[in-house]
Amino acid sequence: MFEDPHLAPCATNYEALTPLSFLRHAVETQATKPAVIWRDLSMSYAGFGMLVARMADWLSAQGAGQGDVVSVILRNRPEMLAAHFAVPAIGAVLNTINTRLSTDEIAYILGHSQSRLLIAEADTLGAVGDTAVPVVTLCSGPGASDGVDFFDEIKNADSPAISHLDALPSDENAAIALNYTSGTTGKPKGVVYTHRGAFLNALGNVVSLGFSDRTRYLWTLPMFHCNGWTHTWAVTAAGGTHICLDAIEPQKMVELIARHRVTHMCCAPVVLYMLLEHMSEPAGQPVKVGTGGAAPTPALIARMEELGFEIVHLYGLTECYGPVTLNDPVFAPDTALDDRARRLARQGLRHQTTGGVLVLDDAGEAVPADGQTVGEISLRGNTLMAGYYRDPEATEAAMGSGVFRTGDLAVLHPDGEIEVRDRAKDIIISGGENFSSLEVEAVLHQHPDILLAAVVAAPDPKWGEVGWAFVELKSGRSADPQALDAFCRSHLAGFKRPQRFIAGPLPKTATGKVQKFALRARAKELVDGR
Repeated sequence: MFEDPHLAPCATNYEALTPLSFLRHAVETQATKPAVIWRDLSMSYAGFGMLVARMADWLSAQGAGQGDVVSVILRNRPEMLAAHFAVPAIGAVLNTINTRLSTDEIAYILGHSQSRLLIAEADTLGAVGDTAVPVVTLCSGPGASDGVDFFDEIKNADSPAISHLDALPSDENAAIALNYTSGTTGKPKGVVYTHRGAFLNALGNVVSLGFSDRTRYLWTLPMFHCNGWTHTWAVTAAGGTHICLDAIEPQKMVELIARHRVTHMCCAPVVLYMLLEHMSEPAGQPVKVGTGGAAPTPALIARMEELGFEIVHLYGLTECYGPVTLNDPVFAPDTALDDRARRLARQGLRHQTTGGVLVLDDAGEAVPADGQTVGEISLRGNTLMAGYYRDPEATEAAMGSGVFRTGDLAVLHPDGEIEVRDRAKDIIISGGENFSSLEVEAVLHQHPDILLAAVVAAPDPKWGEVGWAFVELKSGRSADPQALDAFCRSHLAGFKRPQRFIAGPLPKTATGKVQKFALRARAKELVDGR
């Protein structure tokens, strides 16, 4: 009876879910409220809506349209934020490129994504290299004459109407963004996000992190990382203020936190350590900080609390729109520091709109919630990717079983919280950046003096972990570490280069397979000074 045709969704009671509606609502209800602050520029939501409309019209004039991929390689500036609305508003798909990638990696992404257009700025243009994709450079600031300037049109009385904010996808499961992994299993994979998934994940972040119209969000997290963990849309949904920061400059961060009374920020632990070196006085207001990639240490927690920061520990992947769990415990006033650190080391519980976060054994069964039995973190739900672009085989392998297996090993505690015990063996997470040890090994194997190379993660107090290279040299050959570093420098992005080279025979199994667990143990011993 309740399946009768007259009860089916219709134009009156159904509208496709899309984060474009967040900006439309903000413009309608908070037109004069500060939306974006960048350098000396402060822009209301009405002004930001005009910027988005101007960019959307310009993109259409360049020939971009339905289903086209528009790539951007930009730092955290207003046009980067605007692209998250302007590109999908014309039916195109946004591809944000990591500014730290090498020229070869960028070329691969532009080619594989079949990008229609690349938007860059002077500080990111140098990494692009030669490409058949049309490249457009933005101005260095409002009123500058050194590139495309979308700001000037905001003040023009003849600016186009903000009709683009009314744009809705014909299908809420249509692609909104295309984000590339860091190549942890070889070539980077193109992860497809949908309007529906972005809408739901953004609202989950609003609830889980407490975004509101009083939120003042400092963009220390790159917007190219999973579309800023969908906070580009989430902060807008809440009617908060985006405070753009071009680059991580600790002293600048201290100044912005004080001047704009920042309430929220997200970053890798390494950024927090940098901040501590420059911040002597407490923030004038509580600041909630989302971080992940390495468990916060007791020393970090203690110092951040002294300065007025509350740390929230997050866990996630590109394939799930960024973090899917958060650990934000409330402690009794007398809770010991070591106990707080031990609890914050966990990755926590799923956030509001995440589906299932499971810990499964090899047979696909849930492990007992005993805090001891190790299984693999597996995900399902509305905030998982649609699939890998132009790779049906990899999509089937990742999604076909009914869960997405992350490759990360964890235990499940009696209270339902997960705690990562080991990472997928070939992934190194350094300063919030993921990369594949296999990729680095492939480069080292091109060196004429190296017979065999194995790259593993070594603990690092600043970066969480870094790559170390153990190399077995060809007979009669020698290799200087500085020369090896120079070789890697010409082939790899900076964060992927090994921080140490150790020459000698590699431990192997009877079948000749390198025992990476032994190398990890050796690296830890060397770090610990044993």
